[in-house]
Amino acid sequence: MTVIAFPTRTGRRYGGRVVTGVMAFEGEQDEYVHSVAARLVAGDETALEEIYDRWSALVHTYALRALGDPHDAEEATQQVFISAWRSRHTLTPSPVALPAWLLGIARHKVSDVRAARARDAAKVAAATTLPEAQQAETEAADHALADRLVVRQAVQDLPDPRRTIVFLAFWEERSHAEIAQTTGLPLGTVKSHVRRGLAQIHQQLEGVRRATR
Repeated sequence: MTVIAFPTRTGRRYGGRVVTGVMAFEGEQDEYVHSVAARLVAGDETALEEIYDRWSALVHTYALRALGDPHDAEEATQQVFISAWRSRHTLTPSPVALPAWLLGIARHKVSDVRAARARDAAKVAAATTLPEAQQAETEAADHALADRLVVRQAVQDLPDPRRTIVFLAFWEERSHAEIAQTTGLPLGTVKSHVRRGLAQIHQQLEGVRRATR
């Protein structure tokens, strides 16, 4: 097994301290993602470490759910970032392109693992003669899984208080009035954050879909 030293994956929770300067934060986030992607393309190894630290959890979760085996998921995740480094010249830097590009590599690695399993089990012939409807069902399930993970990542990337408000609205199913009471924010502000948060998530999801399908 190929071994490469990447930082330990880190995760973030919903909620947390409410901060100001939301629009400035969003611009800074997009600028950072574009910058780190450009540095990767230019051959900056520290950019690869930063990308791994931010997106390895997304890639690993996709691989684990698609493959169902922790060892295979770890191996696939590692191979994704090795391939990302080796094929960095194929990336066009942008905030949307980077996670979409990583998920595209992850899908190929998941397919590689599945093919290896089939070979090891001497079932290559059976795997290549699956009914077309069954193949389409498997692909649809993979796309749906990727969509869910992209949405979750997009929510995590929202700045507070927008992240907290979106989480309360759609994961805890609270009304706008309840959220306003909980957060102490005006009702109009809560509605605005919900609307803008959904727009950002939709933009991220559609960008990934266009780039990977």
